[in-house]
Amino acid sequence: METRSTKRKKIAHRNHQITAKGAKRKAAIDRISDLPDAILHRILFLLPIKCIAQMSVLSKRWRFLWTTFPDLDFTTISPFTISPTTTKSRYNKFSTANNRHSRKQDFITQVLSIRDKNSDIRVLCFRARLSFSRLNNLIRSAIRQNVRILDVEVATEVVTDDYFNFPRCIIGSHSLKVLKLKSGFRLPPSSIMRDGFRSLQTLSLSLVILYNQPFLSDLFSESSFPLLKNLHLDMCFGLKYLRVGCKALEDFSLEKCFQLQGLDISCPKLEKLKVASCFDAYSEKSWVRISAPKLQDLVWHYNAVTDMTMFEDHHHQQQLLHHQSSSNSLSLFSGDASVGFFILNEDVSIGKLQSVNNFLSGLSHARSLILESQTIEVLSNNKFFIQPFYSLKSLELHTGFNKSNVQGLACLFRSSPTLHTLILKIINDFQIERKQWNRDLWDMTSTEEEQYWESQIPSLKPFLQHLKVVKIHGFLDCENEVTLAKFLLKHGKALEEMQLCAGQVNARDTLRRQKIRSQMMGFSWASSNAKVAFQ
Repeated sequence: METRSTKRKKIAHRNHQITAKGAKRKAAIDRISDLPDAILHRILFLLPIKCIAQMSVLSKRWRFLWTTFPDLDFTTISPFTISPTTTKSRYNKFSTANNRHSRKQDFITQVLSIRDKNSDIRVLCFRARLSFSRLNNLIRSAIRQNVRILDVEVATEVVTDDYFNFPRCIIGSHSLKVLKLKSGFRLPPSSIMRDGFRSLQTLSLSLVILYNQPFLSDLFSESSFPLLKNLHLDMCFGLKYLRVGCKALEDFSLEKCFQLQGLDISCPKLEKLKVASCFDAYSEKSWVRISAPKLQDLVWHYNAVTDMTMFEDHHHQQQLLHHQSSSNSLSLFSGDASVGFFILNEDVSIGKLQSVNNFLSGLSHARSLILESQTIEVLSNNKFFIQPFYSLKSLELHTGFNKSNVQGLACLFRSSPTLHTLILKIINDFQIERKQWNRDLWDMTSTEEEQYWESQIPSLKPFLQHLKVVKIHGFLDCENEVTLAKFLLKHGKALEEMQLCAGQVNARDTLRRQKIRSQMMGFSWASSNAKVAFQ
């Protein structure tokens, strides 16, 4: 017979087992699936899209999350980049990848076909090789589901020299906010384009064929693209004239438009402008006009020098900058600028040289300025007056620092009377031209170059009275750079700091450099108490 105490123990044990099973059952509850759709979609966005598709088999809940997933990024599936190749290599590449791209297209089509028709697409992004009809079908399906961000890079499914037509189903979309399209495609007539895109805020077009309509004078007009804030145009083949006049535009970049001859920018809210590798270097009538009173960030890199530059303020008071009126130029820009020109050696004409001056005169109220090497070479051959940069506080110069650049550097120093920081980046490609150190350059023996700098003291007086920081990158103790460093240390009244960042040197130069540094630390002829640091 069981005693009363034994029965109590059995009951207690049974209750403990029931409690343990309840705890395990409670722990097995899927709390992740109970999270709101928006949070789960945000978590899933961190995963490759194929992983999300595979998770749809877990339960009805996860299948619903998959069919309503708003951010469809297919670039993680065998992404490719389109690059110029020969016909034969393009054919071989197509042959080996045909099945892979076909499966990828089928997957994209399948994903769009099983989606919940009541769920909008927030993002659709893919890179694929496909026909124009299939591209149109994919985009049309996304437009029907109110896609907001469309980012597409395509190549033709069959090896051909033909191009895509711009998908017209995009034009009338009221939901589309961001459009990025990269392909060899032709634009429809401007009259059709400018009637759409009423909600578009960002537009990026790359590899555009414009041989049949080289003059885009009314596409980006004041009435079209009323909400457009960001515009990027890249590799517009055949484009000769472009006018951009969108009232809401804040950020505009134009790159690799080598046949461009005329650029007209009139945007009252534009804050950032980048133009790189543009303009026809052989054109004799190229011009640029900029009207952007709120411009704060300008990047003008490796552009052919235009024959005429025009600045216009927001009251439409035109100022034409040509060789007759450069001395009276009016600066409208007061931000940060980085400038580099491309000029053919056989085209260093007075007009081209004046055009460089005209452009720089338009930046005379800039806060900081970066100048590339060829710009400094042009200024070294330039006898025209540069309007002073009265507001300039930081100047960065990229230069080979050979003897022919000295006059250009002196010209810029004279034009920077209130400069605070000077940064010199010596380009390695030019180091072979720089005269190597072969004597004690830090003694007081005068050289021809030192005599030149000494002769510039009267015109450089404001510059020397305000300069506080000097940084020289690629410093190799060669004569040109040592002479300038010595001159600034000797006459820089307000100089507080000089940083000399060494370039690559051989081990045998170590003792020589140590000797120079010790002499620098012990000079007694400087007029400032600048701290000299080697890095």
